[in-house]
Amino acid sequence: MPLRPGRIALIAALGLACGLTWNTWSGRGIALGANAFLREGAEEIDASEARARFDRGALFLDARPVANYEMSHIPRAAPLPEDDFDRHFMAVEPRLRSSFDAVVYCAGYGCEASHKVADRLKARGIHVAILNEGWPAWTDAGHPVKEGAQP
Repeated sequence: MPLRPGRIALIAALGLACGLTWNTWSGRGIALGANAFLREGAEEIDASEARARFDRGALFLDARPVANYEMSHIPRAAPLPEDDFDRHFMAVEPRLRSSFDAVVYCAGYGCEASHKVADRLKARGIHVAILNEGWPAWTDAGHPVKEGAQP
């Protein structure tokens, strides 16, 4: 029996349609149009929105390791590294509780630290926005940076 390209294409298209339909309606599918790390209820913002919030005095949280923070960070940002969250959280908690606008960022391009920090803060009743693509998005946009251990 000879292969029929039309029949093969039809079967492949029907299989793709069924798979995408299940992915969309099952509630357990892969997020095709969004960041896979973004949890339900999390807010993700781009660099221009982050800059607008920075100009309005938002609190920025650096989820990268402290060594990265000390090399350079967003001015006025507080270090809140995902790998040493509990110790740093105690130092920054009063500022977080009094701030109505906070943004967390990490190393970007696949870094999940900002999402993990946002989840841990959410569990403590603190909502933060996540800077999409993190530090590289901020620096690529030409926004200000600061070197050293001081915010």
